[in-house]
Amino acid sequence: MPRTRRAELTRRVARAAMFWVTLACVMVAATAASALELWSDDSASVDLNLSLKSTSILSHASGDTAYYPEEWSAASLWRMRAAVDARANEWLAGQFAYEHRARTTSEGAGAAGGTSVLPAEAAVPFRIEQGDWSMIDVGSTFSYRHEIDRAAVVATLGRVDVTAGRQAVGWGRGLLFGAVDVFAPFSALESDREWRRGIDAVRLRVPITDLISADAVAAFGESTEESAFVGRIHGYVGDVDGELFAGSRCEDGFYGASVSLPVLDAEVHGEAAVFVSPEPLTTGGSFDSEDVAIKAVVGGSRTFDLAGGLMVVAEYHYSGFGVTDIEDAVDHLGDARLVERYARGDSQILGRHATAVQLSYGFASLTPLSATWVASPVDGSGVVIPSFVWVFSDNVTLSASGYLSYGDAPDGARILSEYGGTPTSGLLQISFYY
Repeated sequence: MPRTRRAELTRRVARAAMFWVTLACVMVAATAASALELWSDDSASVDLNLSLKSTSILSHASGDTAYYPEEWSAASLWRMRAAVDARANEWLAGQFAYEHRARTTSEGAGAAGGTSVLPAEAAVPFRIEQGDWSMIDVGSTFSYRHEIDRAAVVATLGRVDVTAGRQAVGWGRGLLFGAVDVFAPFSALESDREWRRGIDAVRLRVPITDLISADAVAAFGESTEESAFVGRIHGYVGDVDGELFAGSRCEDGFYGASVSLPVLDAEVHGEAAVFVSPEPLTTGGSFDSEDVAIKAVVGGSRTFDLAGGLMVVAEYHYSGFGVTDIEDAVDHLGDARLVERYARGDSQILGRHATAVQLSYGFASLTPLSATWVASPVDGSGVVIPSFVWVFSDNVTLSASGYLSYGDAPDGARILSEYGGTPTSGLLQISFYY
């Protein structure tokens, strides 16, 4: 397709999508915030929750044309989500979520096309079938997709809770990073992701005592080599909250632990996980073991009594899946096995070490402010993310964020620092809920 025709088609479809989303947003904003009750009868019910989000981002990248053909770029993401919660009786319930999303990116955006901030259109791990279909795809400038993100049945069978189907599973105590969160984890820099991606799994939860419970998850990919089978024990000892994990994940042996406890007026948490690969790791593994990768998170949080309250979170993260020298990253990323590991969330950072600090302050309940600083202590690069959220009502929320990066930018297609190549960006998002 000629470039001029493709650009014109992109503009037309984008305008149509914007009109559709804007009209729906106005309709939602005029309604009450509570879920729509579709049906109710004694203990049975069916409720519908709708959300609509429009996100726009403007980015200024470095002058390295290998990654950023154009110095300035723009991207937008529109997302509509319909979630149904159904209950048949006291022991049987279900959940279903269906999404439409459209993404536009300016010509020549390259790596700055919102991929480090907006969720990437990558395959979700631990799905037998993706359930994510393309409706319109115009090269790299416009895509329109729809997806089944939840489809699960929840049954309470005596003391056992069983959830079967597409569901969200999140583990661990980390607030910005994770070591034991092994099912489609979030990225520290990713915006717009309000819901964890659903995976195809069977999950069993059963209490052992009043303070100890067991949890087992079988998550299925397209083959047994792409599946995971993990058990968890969760319990309390006084004020100490802990977890133990063991199992296999995509052929890796997986063993982990997490703990959180109060220390003076603060909360302190830690996570550690060991992954044993059936073959040597491309990046060399951890502590001279080529087939063993260790991940760890150590951090804490504290809320200070300042007007609405100032919450401070700080974490350090180590990832044995990361590259030891960031300047060799491009060479390692040519290995398909390493790219596959990053795609399924084995590591949320490219290097091995990262630190993060987050400040959240609410001088009024409707205007929370936050600032997040993610940095590499090895190469001195980082990203500062100030954010402002205005809650107009229970239905409408407006948020604005900035992504201010520093450090050595890429040069000649070589990555010279962990975060120095992150485009300086401004993001504006409006969300409607029903």
